[in-house]
Amino acid sequence: MNEAIRPGVDNQAQEGPELSVIVPTFNERDNVTVLYRRLEATLVNVAWEVVFVDDNSPDGTWDVVRALALKDSRVRCIRRIGRRGLSGACIEGILASSAPYAAVIDADLQHDETQLPKMLLLLASDQADLVVGSRYIEGYKSEGFNKQRAGASALATEVARKMLRVEIADPMSGFFMVRRDRFEQLAPKLSVHGFKILLDLVATAHGSLRAVEIPYTFGARQHGESKLDSMVALDFLGLVLAKLTNDVVSLRFILFAMVGGIGLVVHLTTLFVALELIKVPFAEAQAAGAIVAMTSNFIMNNFLTYRDQRLKGFAILRGLIMFYIVCSVGLLANVGVAFSVYDQEPIWWLAGMAGALMGVVWNYAMSGLFVWRKK
Repeated sequence: MNEAIRPGVDNQAQEGPELSVIVPTFNERDNVTVLYRRLEATLVNVAWEVVFVDDNSPDGTWDVVRALALKDSRVRCIRRIGRRGLSGACIEGILASSAPYAAVIDADLQHDETQLPKMLLLLASDQADLVVGSRYIEGYKSEGFNKQRAGASALATEVARKMLRVEIADPMSGFFMVRRDRFEQLAPKLSVHGFKILLDLVATAHGSLRAVEIPYTFGARQHGESKLDSMVALDFLGLVLAKLTNDVVSLRFILFAMVGGIGLVVHLTTLFVALELIKVPFAEAQAAGAIVAMTSNFIMNNFLTYRDQRLKGFAILRGLIMFYIVCSVGLLANVGVAFSVYDQEPIWWLAGMAGALMGVVWNYAMSGLFVWRKK
């Protein structure tokens, strides 16, 4: 462990930091200065840096961080434009860090930064590759975790541990420290989408990370709003499915396919109504079902699958029109295959399903290229 290093002394600049603290932010301008001061007080005997990774916050969080950086060279800011998501922010921050150890901590002041020296000691003494701030071991205290959120987290933890055979007690924690060299080995297989970076990291490691868990006090949020929303559950399910397939398919594709599954129900419902109630010919009914399903798929994908590139305002209409255009080839194949199947075997739901499944891969590929393309 390094000797005591004070702010502004030359030996930190020469030797480099021992610890990089990665802080993903979005609309946290009222918290970042408080967190910086807490880190300064806690890490007084450690050579450290803090990397704030900001998703172009509308409240100007990045501007506050830059002001801090002008006063203290240990503060760095990565401002991401056209990208959103906690996992991706953590990955970029750790890979941009220069210390042998990297900690991830939220900017909402709910994680206990006073545990960082203890976590660092466990890694630096080679007792572990990963140290997790855990909510499920003796000594944990909570001041800001409501019962509903705690229940959902406990359920997700149990699902993750059983389905992915994850051994640690709290794979859903957002507070941890890891050896950067071990992280870099696993980084190419991690998903940049979603919120559960620790679960992804541990599941990807397949038991190769020596992990230690320590209790901490989960504080109450001081300012800002939680980044978690109702779509996180689907994000989590998509991540679990991706890991179960050994990352053969990406988390984003699985989310796209899940939305497509819902769209299939919409498609078949529309097809049934058009055929049985309105009595239109099958080809027209199939086309109507496809158009209604495409519209619902666009809306759901905009709010879930491509949440980090979500279209807003007039861009939604423009995106919907482009979605129709790029999926037109899939629609033609959809109707053609469905009509062919129906002509051979007049079972409306079988024909409808065959046609709908035909366009999934095309729609996914073209959507990423033309509708939700990164700017």
